[in-house]
This record gives sequence, C-alpha cells and structure tokens, in this order.
Amino acid sequence: MPYFDDEAQAYEYLAGVFRKAAEHPEVGPALAGADLTLQLRHADPDIVVTVLMREPIQVLEGETDVPVDVVLTLSSDDANQYWRGELNLAVALAKGRAKSKGPVNKILKLVPLTKPMFPMYRGMTATKDGAASAA
Repeated sequence: MPYFDDEAQAYEYLAGVFRKAAEHPEVGPALAGADLTLQLRHADPDIVVTVLMREPIQVLEGETDVPVDVVLTLSSDDANQYWRGELNLAVALAKGRAKSKGPVNKILKLVPLTKPMFPMYRGMTATKDGAASAA
C-alpha cells in the first residue's frame, strides 16, 4: 500500500519539505548556495517537483518549462523513505531504484545538504504516521 493517499498529499510532503527547508535559517542558505535547479519526478502517485536552489529558493509543483540541471526519478514511496533517512540515494542510483539525468556528482553533492531536512520531514509526517498506526 503506497504511503501517500493521492497527488495532493504527495505534494504536501515531498514539495513541502523543500518549502520548510527554504525558511530555515541554516538549511535555506545552504540549499540556495547549491546554485542549481533540481527536478524530482515521482511515481505512484505521479508528481513533479522542481526546486530552484538559489536565492530566493522556489518550489514549483507540476510540469514546468524551467530549465533544470538535474532530474532525479524515483517512486514516491522511495522518496518518503529517503526523507526519513531510510534510503541511501547512492545505493538506490547504483541499483536502478532511482535514475538521474544530469551530473550525478551534483546530485551526490546535494545529499549532505538534505540530511538536516530529515527531522523536518519526520516532523511534518508525524500526524499522518500516528493516524496510520491508529487505524
């Protein structure tokens, strides 16, 4: 059973974590310093999140014509696992669970920048997790 009930919920969390990070006094500037545009393409449910990592950080939902530096494709469930700190992106790329277009070194450079976002994501999903375990 997929973690997300629908596209709206997937956007709420998978785009929302970047919005939350952009507002953080330490994480936001670190992400903006990456100076690249990342597009995340997730399946089941199918969503597209484009993050312009420069000042100001912008998070776009849905298809866009914005030029991107890196495209990362993985299932919404794998994205959920990544943000919980349960999926190693390098291993997922090596095993084909995740696919990338663009310089892989740029994606791997982002991994340390996203680690401080893990507790933010877990905090965002705590209510949903509690409701699921109570059901």
